[in-house]
Amino acid sequence: MSKVFVLDAENRLLNPIHSAQARQLLRNKKAAIYRRFPFTIILKESHLSPVQPLRLKLDPGAKATGIALVNDATGEVVFAAELKHRGFTIRDALTSRRQLRRGRRTRKTRYRKPRFLNRTRLEGWLAPSLQSRVDNIKTWINRLSKLALIGAISQELVRFDMQLMRNPEIEGKEYQQGTLAGYETREYLLEKWNRQCTYCGVKDVPLQIEHIHPKAKGGSNSITNLTLSCEKCNLKKGTNDIRDFLKKDPNKLQKILLQAKKPLADAAAVNTTRYALLEVLKATGLTVECGSGGLTKFNRNNQNLPKNHWLDAACVGKSTPFLVIKGVKPLLITANGHGTRQSCRTDKYGFPNRHCSRTKFHFGFQTGDIVKAVVKTGKTVGEYIGRIATRATGSFNISTRNGLVQGISHKYCSAIHKKDGYSYALGKI
Repeated sequence: MSKVFVLDAENRLLNPIHSAQARQLLRNKKAAIYRRFPFTIILKESHLSPVQPLRLKLDPGAKATGIALVNDATGEVVFAAELKHRGFTIRDALTSRRQLRRGRRTRKTRYRKPRFLNRTRLEGWLAPSLQSRVDNIKTWINRLSKLALIGAISQELVRFDMQLMRNPEIEGKEYQQGTLAGYETREYLLEKWNRQCTYCGVKDVPLQIEHIHPKAKGGSNSITNLTLSCEKCNLKKGTNDIRDFLKKDPNKLQKILLQAKKPLADAAAVNTTRYALLEVLKATGLTVECGSGGLTKFNRNNQNLPKNHWLDAACVGKSTPFLVIKGVKPLLITANGHGTRQSCRTDKYGFPNRHCSRTKFHFGFQTGDIVKAVVKTGKTVGEYIGRIATRATGSFNISTRNGLVQGISHKYCSAIHKKDGYSYALGKI
């Protein structure tokens, strides 16, 4: 299990402890539960002791971000999490809203006139679907800094070190010729050329890095002059120029030359968000270390670790020690948002067909709270833990691990974790 965060009676930060030690403190009534997600206890007495600073490591991704708290002195992973973003949900919601408004304006009914050229975007503006990812990570940095002493931050700034691959001398000859440079280049080319031979399209075979314009005839090591080929095609092409090699297939030749100059669009889009995140991290005043995706893979492979988001986060940067991950269970966090302000629901044509309750709280609960319900009578006898959807009648629905349970009275419910815009689950070790 991941370690448990601890606060003393005066809300001072203490070193995280083993879950068995936390259970013992709770059993002896020397501590109480302060927060369920991430699990935190608070002691009933003041306690002064030296606290070891931890390093917060982040691996931002398009759909999910890996988070890890690592003790640099011991290499122990104290806390791990995988944060799933809601960027695509936001994009779809904005698209739906735009379509409904456009549809209303074309009808011969009362409508709000479209507003043009009256809004300007601030410098550094990001699309809402991208900005939500930055905001989610910022939220969790703030939350974790209130539960543990964070001394430094490591971020995977770019997936690929494009500047290094374009100009191999940028970090010195040793870095250029080292193992890491090969990781950067190979991973980038695998993504760019769809993990197949550029010339014959064969997949699932060992691929070799090949110079489009032969090095023997003055071709450079720039990433724009490199591609992937199987051994058979590489030997067949030899030192021939690509125009001579593919003179009988001009369409493939044109396609390869265009693809060679084209940057990796996904990597470029993700990099845009990561630089915005970098400014957020610098604003914390902590030391920020940056690394690339190739370096992360290099660190992970050196320690024979499996690939997942939280382990990628733990392997970010040159500061990565030998990691101790025994028994660590990542907290799986999903961003759900805080609901909607839309008070009128519409059908697929944009006509109103139902209205939402204007009251957010019902009997002290709101939709999104995580509760425990112990039902002793009726058809739904049992014990349920999950996220609730409230109704003004007091009859709630609970989304549990085993499915949806309907018609649970508010009288049987007790709050475990109040709604905070996220849902939680425990991952596998």
